[in-house]
Amino acid sequence: MKIRKYEEKDLGRMTEIWNEIVNEGTAFPQEEPLDLSSGAGFFASQSCCGVAEDESGEITGLYILHPNNVGRCGHICNASYAVASSCRGRHIGEALVLDCIKTAKKLGFRILQFNAVVETNIHARHLYERIGFRQLGVIPGGFRMKDGQYENICPYYIEL
Repeated sequence: MKIRKYEEKDLGRMTEIWNEIVNEGTAFPQEEPLDLSSGAGFFASQSCCGVAEDESGEITGLYILHPNNVGRCGHICNASYAVASSCRGRHIGEALVLDCIKTAKKLGFRILQFNAVVETNIHARHLYERIGFRQLGVIPGGFRMKDGQYENICPYYIEL
């Protein structure tokens, strides 16, 4: 597996993987899926998008990286990760996070912050903590799940 910057030819698969997470309704704040046109604009608007590509050339996951805020807080970035459900459990997420950290440093960011990690997303939380992210606290009921229930969110950060 290799992680590389996305190319236009990847947009269909990237949109498909992204929408899978959106439709699951348990991790991303977005509620509306992307189509090819809105996906192209969305991914192009990021500071960087990386894709995980397996030995056969299939895109198995991706990340988006962008500023978390502007001006005096513009040195803090934010990222999201998506791994195709058929490819989970192969440490693709870990490779994406580690590549994202390197890319964020190269782009001059000083902190990578996750605003809304759903408390019940245990696999992501364990990964972030193993890599060295620190939890900032808990926001009670900060995320509305697809079924309408509210879950706590746990902001995380790591200094780059």
